[in-house]
Amino acid sequence: MKSFMNFLQEIGSIMYVGGILSHIIIGANFGHLDPQTAYTVAMYKEISAYILILPGLGLKIFSDIYLYYSYDVKPNYMKVKFVLITFLSINAFFFLVPMMPELVTLAKESVEAGEFTQTFLDRSHTEGLIGMSNAIPLVLEIILTSFKPKIFGK
Repeated sequence: MKSFMNFLQEIGSIMYVGGILSHIIIGANFGHLDPQTAYTVAMYKEISAYILILPGLGLKIFSDIYLYYSYDVKPNYMKVKFVLITFLSINAFFFLVPMMPELVTLAKESVEAGEFTQTFLDRSHTEGLIGMSNAIPLVLEIILTSFKPKIFGK
């Protein structure tokens, strides 16, 4: 069962990280060309958050919890992973995902106005900053998942 949970953990990581990387790439390349493109990008980001990021995060959380409780002696790297995944989950569920429909609406208002509204630009900037705050915890979490290092002597 552990190997299946490790598989789910890897699939979850691919979905989660892949979704995030696609958000970064499409946003950086096309997110602010013009209001219509920004609207399309915002719709893509919202849909991919629901299809890739949240299910991937869910698989990671589920498999991490299962694997943690399957060990007789709890590895310290798993404890650190829980701290990191908690941070990433709070960012996702309380900040980024609720912003997605708001950004779609604000982008649509920019299309109707014929130019970017300041509200859209401000909120888009905030979304970028919150997204960037995920970088270090995400990289550390991936390293811990991949290499399962002994931390603090255990």
